[in-house]
Amino acid sequence: MRAGSWISRSRQAARRFVLSVSRETGATRLDPATANPAGGETATLAGGCFWCLEAVYDGMKGVAAVESGYMGGRAADPTYEQVCGGGTGHAEVVRIAFDPAVVSFKELLEVFFVIHDPTTLNRQGNDVGTQYRSAIFYHSPQQKADAEETIARLDAAKLWSGPIVTEVTPAGIFYMAEGYHQEYFARNPRQPYCQAVVVPKVAKFRKRFLERLKK
Repeated sequence: MRAGSWISRSRQAARRFVLSVSRETGATRLDPATANPAGGETATLAGGCFWCLEAVYDGMKGVAAVESGYMGGRAADPTYEQVCGGGTGHAEVVRIAFDPAVVSFKELLEVFFVIHDPTTLNRQGNDVGTQYRSAIFYHSPQQKADAEETIARLDAAKLWSGPIVTEVTPAGIFYMAEGYHQEYFARNPRQPYCQAVVVPKVAKFRKRFLERLKK
């Protein structure tokens, strides 16, 4: 069996399990300005499966909290099953509460562009669909400017064979994913998809950004 096929099947098996225990609980709707501690800021990023991004940013210095959810689509109060179907327009995202005195938005983006491939349209590895698109949902004009500057700089450096396709778009309503998704990797580190996809991303982050790890 090809590695890609095995990873895809592992992801599908994990998704079926999560769906089986989460159908009764829909997403929680949260306004873009909520759940941010005084003096803190919020970043919302999409880059494939939210289990991966959550696991990485959980370990980053200056990050107070990471929540998995959905954003950018048309459907109100979407469920995981609906988002995975690809018809809602939503992306799997993580909402990051961070202390700008410790870590800047640009530093969050630096990690973001290392741990996912921003040149594949509506796809990360074997996860395919608009729900897995690369996107930065900005919460302020400064975040928009920082995102656009970062993308222009990285494109000019030609670090990838193709251009960056990451969307830069205003943050909308954040729909928190079902509770089963929160801290998924921390609670299921030996799950096959986590071992095949999440673990390498976390390892890459820890090796590349050693000075930014939480103590």
